[in-house]
Parts: sequence; C-alpha cells; structure tokens
Amino acid sequence: MSIYESALFTVSSSRLDNLPAPSVPEIAFAGRSNAGKSTAINALTRQGRLAFASKTPGRTQLINFFELARKDKVTHERLPVAYLVDLPGYGYAKTTAEIRSSWSELVGGYISSRSSLLGVVVVMDARRPFMPSDEWVIEFMKGRPTAKMVWLINKVDQLRTVSERRAVIAAVNERAKSCPNPVSVQYFSGLKKIGVEELRATLDEWLGIGQAAPASK
Repeated sequence: MSIYESALFTVSSSRLDNLPAPSVPEIAFAGRSNAGKSTAINALTRQGRLAFASKTPGRTQLINFFELARKDKVTHERLPVAYLVDLPGYGYAKTTAEIRSSWSELVGGYISSRSSLLGVVVVMDARRPFMPSDEWVIEFMKGRPTAKMVWLINKVDQLRTVSERRAVIAAVNERAKSCPNPVSVQYFSGLKKIGVEELRATLDEWLGIGQAAPASK
C-alpha cells in the first residue's frame, strides 16, 4: 500500500489560526471550482469519498487536512509523514465579493505564511488552463521561490485528439519556463485514472520516500 492510501481526514478550518501547528511537510492542492481537484485527491489516495466537492461550486470555503502516516512496526501506531491539504476551490463567477475576499485571505495567507508548506499541486482543466484565478495562485507562489509546484492538466480525456493534447502540454511547458519555482507538468484524468502513478512518483520525490533503485548485478 502506498503512503497516499493511508490518508485520513484530520481537520477543517475556515481560519488560519485554527490550523494544526506546523509539523510534517504539507502538500497543498489548489484548483478552480470544477477543475476536478477533489477527484484528483480521491484518485491519488484511492479513496473515492475522501475529498468532497461542494454541489454549489465556490460554496465550500474550508481548508481540509488529510494526514498521511506509516504504522510503527512494534506498536502499530500511526506515525505522521505528511499532510495533503485541500484548499478551497476558487474562481466561480457566482460567488459573492465577500466570499472571494475570504478565499483570497485564507488561501493567500496559507501559501504565504505556512512554514511547513512543501509544494502545491495546481489542478487545471485541460480545456481552459491558466484562468485568471490559476494565475493568481502561480503569481502568489513566486513569494515562496523554493516551494515546488505540479501543474496538473486534468480532464485530459476531454481533449479529442493526440495532437490537441500535445499542443496543450507544449503551451503549459512553455509557460512553466517563466516561473521561478520548480515546476513539473503532467497530464491527468481523475475519472480515467490517467497520470495517477506519475503524480505519486513526483510527490514521493518531494517527500524523499521514493523507492531506491535496485542494485545492479
């Protein structure tokens, strides 16, 4: 079982001062409402209902923490390794100015001040990447130049042809060249389970828990 399948809901909060004290590394997931962020988290952890998408996009304004842990071989107690952090969805046109302001303070404050933040997975719809709210997160991350990012180009199954996929990923890779943060780019489909193992491998590398290469004979 991978470390991601150990994910366990820990806490939700609408305020930064109610978050767990920084301890283990945190990998945050950010994405526009309806980009498929919750589906991506569920696919990563192989838990179909771990992360929930609100029936009204933009309504849920909570930061959700999911603990990743290993079991002690002797006591069988959970030993925390990291948190997956589900940030509120953003950019939904029908949200009020008050909700948009609350989102900016909550998500912006988390990204800028959370000392245990290791990196952010930015989930974007392959048919419309780099919407203004995506760019806001990417721009905000420039203030944390050592923090890593994955640009997860989700719903790639909605692109009809191979050439269309190649054009999208080429444009995203070109955009990544202008970003000061370490960025990796990959296709993904939470529904079709495309790219799940690649995402796990990237996050393993971030956490330093990748499998050692077999010794040569």
